[in-house]
Formats: sequence, C-alpha cells, structure tokens
Amino acid sequence: MILRITEFGEPVLKKVGKPINAFNAELKRLSENMLETMRDADGIGLAAQQIDRALQVCVLDVNFENRPVDYFYELDGKTPPLELIMPMVLVNPKLELLPGETEEYEEGCLSFPNIRGNVVRPTDVRVEYQDLDGAPHVLRAGGILARVIQHEVDHLNGVLFIDRMERSVIQRIEKKLKRLKRATRDRLKTSR
Repeated sequence: MILRITEFGEPVLKKVGKPINAFNAELKRLSENMLETMRDADGIGLAAQQIDRALQVCVLDVNFENRPVDYFYELDGKTPPLELIMPMVLVNPKLELLPGETEEYEEGCLSFPNIRGNVVRPTDVRVEYQDLDGAPHVLRAGGILARVIQHEVDHLNGVLFIDRMERSVIQRIEKKLKRLKRATRDRLKTSR
C-alpha cells in the first residue's frame, strides 16, 4: 500500500523515533508499505517519520539498474551480491561516522519535493542494526550507500538534510522552503 509522504513543516519530521521492540507481521507490513511508497516516489530511502510514524525504522535501495554508482559495503564481514541485500530495512540503527574524508553532494528528500541542496557528509560509516526478525547486523558502507544511510538515520533522530546544509546553500533555497512550509501548514489547517 502506498502511504502519504509527510512534508516539511509537519511536526513528526522533527521527532526522534521510538525503538522497535516487536518484530512481527505488523513491522513487516509497515516496511513493505514503506518500500512500495519509496519506489512509487522514485526515492532511494525512506524513514518512518516520512510516513507519519515516529519509529526507529527506515528502508533503502541503492541497487540502481543501468546507473553506475560509487559505493562499497561489507555486511557482517562479507560482501554478498548487492541484489541479495537490497532493498534493505534498518531497524533500530546505531550509526558511527568513520574518520576520514568528507564529500559534498547534492541531496534531495521525498519530504521536500523539488528542493535540492549540497550537503557535506563523511564518506564512510558503520551502522549496527536489526533486521525484520530482530537479528543483529553490522554494515560498513561508503559512497552513495553511506550517504543514504546517514540521511535516513538523521530522519529517525529528527534531523533533516537542511539542518546539515551550509548557510549559503540554505539562502539559495530559502524561498522554496518557505513556500513548502506555508503550503504544508495550510494543508494541515484544512484537514482538521
């Protein structure tokens, strides 16, 4: 089922998600709906806050067909074929930013339609998480995969990509942000 994606200005986007304790059919159904919603919106990641749920779960898929991308990964000390691990559901992720290089890259967000801006992030991360059965995993990632993980885990902690942008970047998109926030506020008022 395709779910409504929350937009900038909705309070849930600034909420820290509650940890997941029940690894059951409801969680599996939620993650399936999130994946379907993400794909329908042509996204590569989606956090629970973006579907109006303040929970510690996000989905992602960087298995791009016909598009070369720069990334690496190691899951539980191995490198299985990407198609075996994507799409990926991260439950209760704990992110560690690894020391080293940072990279500036233009990001977008499904909660900010038609708004993009450069964000500087570390190029390598390590994330401990649980899968849909509650089994623990450790993923080390670099490149676009590391960026998507950081973006989505930020959402789970109430942090938006605009919070990571330099002031000069925000100034360039400020009018669009104000229009979106005003439209969201107006929509929320009329839906009450």
